[in-house]
Amino acid sequence: MRSLGTRRAALVAGAATVAALALGGCSAGQVAETAILDTPIAGVNAASESEAGKVLVRNLQVEYNGIEGYAANENAPLEVSLYNETNEAVTVTISSQPAENRPDVLTAKQVGFVSTATVTTPGEVASASAEPGASASPSAGAEPASSVRPAQIKIDPQGSAVFRPTDAAQLQVVGLSGELKPGMTVNLVFEFSNNATPLVLQAPVASPLTPAPRGSAEIHEETEGGGH
Repeated sequence: MRSLGTRRAALVAGAATVAALALGGCSAGQVAETAILDTPIAGVNAASESEAGKVLVRNLQVEYNGIEGYAANENAPLEVSLYNETNEAVTVTISSQPAENRPDVLTAKQVGFVSTATVTTPGEVASASAEPGASASPSAGAEPASSVRPAQIKIDPQGSAVFRPTDAAQLQVVGLSGELKPGMTVNLVFEFSNNATPLVLQAPVASPLTPAPRGSAEIHEETEGGGH
């Protein structure tokens, strides 16, 4: 038979274990909720405001193509998702213009759809009746791959349009005003057919999925240091 002291010690230890488990469960719940709320999105996010509701711009960024970036006058693919939270169809027009007092922010001659195959009109590519970001398919009246159509995107009520650099008809900034390298941005203007105030957004170059290789200058310094 255990002594009174032994039984008291066992009861205290059991209570401490229950308290620890309760705190642990509470903490785990908080972590899970925080992880959901703080899920990172790499690109720029914004929303238009109108009496009819909002049109959301999500994950706006330029595709990363290496540490050298894009040359002046080159084209660069865009990634962006558009969500129409209103109960009416909205046409979103994307263009580029100089950023006031921001000489470090680039512009483009045009923003539009470019494809290596025949494409239909941008509205047909982007309309919510088709799959968001769906590849364009040839049709009667289709035009050659070298053509660029203005970025005019019709989105159905409560619909969406998602564009990725892997789409057959890429949404691109055409004719960059200068070299666009990682860490830099290009100025874009989003206009809405429902009279919402236009959004002026700077699209950054996306971050690489893997770390970029070390520069030749760093390697050269290490070589000189090793020779001493």
